[in-house]
Amino acid sequence: MRAQADESHPDLRAALEHLLAAGGKRIRPTLGLLVGNILGAPLEKLVTLGAAVELLHTATLVHDDLIDGALLRRGMATLNARWSPPATVLTGDYLFARAAKLAAETDHLPLMKLFSETLAVIVNGELTQMFTSRGLISRDNYYKRIYAKTASLFEMTSRAAAMVSPASEETIESMRDFGYQIGVAFQIVDDILDFTGDQNAVGKPLGSDLLNGLVTLPAIYYAEANPNDADILSLPNGGWTNNDNMTRLVDNIRASNAAQQAMLEAEQNVDRALSRLDAMEPCAEREALENLAKYIVDRKV
Repeated sequence: MRAQADESHPDLRAALEHLLAAGGKRIRPTLGLLVGNILGAPLEKLVTLGAAVELLHTATLVHDDLIDGALLRRGMATLNARWSPPATVLTGDYLFARAAKLAAETDHLPLMKLFSETLAVIVNGELTQMFTSRGLISRDNYYKRIYAKTASLFEMTSRAAAMVSPASEETIESMRDFGYQIGVAFQIVDDILDFTGDQNAVGKPLGSDLLNGLVTLPAIYYAEANPNDADILSLPNGGWTNNDNMTRLVDNIRASNAAQQAMLEAEQNVDRALSRLDAMEPCAEREALENLAKYIVDRKV
């Protein structure tokens, strides 16, 4: 990933170094390496794929932070807190381009097509969220949003790792679904932590999604149990712009069992993912994938 800025403008190199220094779980490349290793994929292709996927993910975060006006990520200043909006946009664009170049270096045309399709899904999801999702209490809309935002990249990573291995179509489909299921669970848990996490660890105000008009799964469970709540009724009409009302709604959601209900749903996704590993021979990579899936619903941030 660092090598992608070797011949670039010094400020671009500094920006990439800053982004990489912020750390991160590197879950997506880990997923690709484990799936590919189980299935006998060439290690060089898996490393290149992992770097491409993580660089793509990093590029989406750069643009997301600018769109959201976020000043901190993982406890460090975001790029847009340090640079102008035009420079931040261009840096994100550069990272997208280098991610695509890395994907092309796998020399696998179907993978390159999958990579570009996934980027289109992510961008389309962001636009849908921006223009048509504010204040909307809808499970269908929510599941489409979290697929575009998170699950699509998990799905692409595990599917692509299987595609560059000598695996059957049935196995490729199993690995695609494994990635999809843990990706959905990952975003549901993120949305739960938005209500229940440690504000300092999460790095943003609790309930920040709701304060931005985005109704996530805990809020949907609360709305289904409390359809006559005045704050819930106000959401489709722009009620999310009233900070006092939304702060009260966040407190009510936190005091309810909505987060526990959402967590049960995330655990069901993980169970479905784990069932996809049943046909795999016992090995260190399979055990690591099982632990990765379980970690997603056990994490605190």
